[in-house]
Amino acid sequence: MKITTINSELLAAISAAIAVRAIVSLYSYSGQGKPPMYGDYEAQRHWQEITTNLEPKDWYRNTNDNDLLYWGLDYPPITAYHSYLLGIIANKYNESFVDLTKSRGVESEAHKIFMRLSVLFADIVIYLPALIVLYLVIVNQQSKKSLLVYLIPMILYPGQILIDNGHFQYNNISLGLFLFAIAAICKEKHYLGAFVYTLALNYKQMELYHAFPIFIYLLRTCFDQKSYSQKIKNFLYIAGIVVSTFVILWLPWLGSLSSILEVVGRLFPIGRGVFEDKVSNFWCVINVVYKIKNKLLNQQMAMLCLGVTAAFVLPLNVHLFFNKRKETFLLSLVSTAMAFYLFSFQVRFIS
Repeated sequence: MKITTINSELLAAISAAIAVRAIVSLYSYSGQGKPPMYGDYEAQRHWQEITTNLEPKDWYRNTNDNDLLYWGLDYPPITAYHSYLLGIIANKYNESFVDLTKSRGVESEAHKIFMRLSVLFADIVIYLPALIVLYLVIVNQQSKKSLLVYLIPMILYPGQILIDNGHFQYNNISLGLFLFAIAAICKEKHYLGAFVYTLALNYKQMELYHAFPIFIYLLRTCFDQKSYSQKIKNFLYIAGIVVSTFVILWLPWLGSLSSILEVVGRLFPIGRGVFEDKVSNFWCVINVVYKIKNKLLNQQMAMLCLGVTAAFVLPLNVHLFFNKRKETFLLSLVSTAMAFYLFSFQVRFIS
């Protein structure tokens, strides 16, 4: 097949993906017209309100102006910075969108358009390009068949569209960064892959689901270097990229241990229990017949989840370490993420 034909069909597929997302965006979102919390749409708007009006040190802290019981920020710093950027734009467009405390429950048509476009923009700039790049990297042949079999199902995946463009989330950003990272690693751009994955992890902590295979694969690349000094050098470069990226992103909260713990406590809320909403994972199913959530303390439940998750995850990744192939790496990403979803603590419905 000629490359021009592929390009035209690829363009048609992307256009269809954008059109479907735009159509879904026209409908209601979860929590619309349902006070006092209004759903995740209001949560995202509220984070714009908080980050725009308060100092970073107060973003994750309970204060008179930041009631953590009302959609307190519980995602990593890049989500907060993204909310801040959107809040600045919203404030320029209409101050009432992010007016501190007074903007709660804003549901005007103008605001809905602004919020929906912000998700669609992330799809166009990050998520869809990431899928295309990964497709071009992993799929060796560029043909009409490979386009139909691999790319189109990914860009039209209903789960992502309904949650982000319908329910209302920005999973497209963390997923897009993750996909870019995997594409970079598969192209042997290990430093770039480590950096971009660190960005994904600092947008949503759920990217921890993919941490083990990425760590093991990159660690194995260090062991595969010819000389001992080269092994150490490669490891230190990757570790330096990850640590320095974390330091830069977390800088506003590194002034005191209490500030760090406040952020960590919001990201990993043990007190919420093993699950909040109904999710199709192992613990939620078991809880139907045996109320394990009520039988064990949260700390005990967390340790049980850790042990069971590790029992499923470690063999997969030990195998990856001794069988470092791209196919094994990709399968391990899927299997490890599934194990985390089924058995880890505090699984959310958007996982």
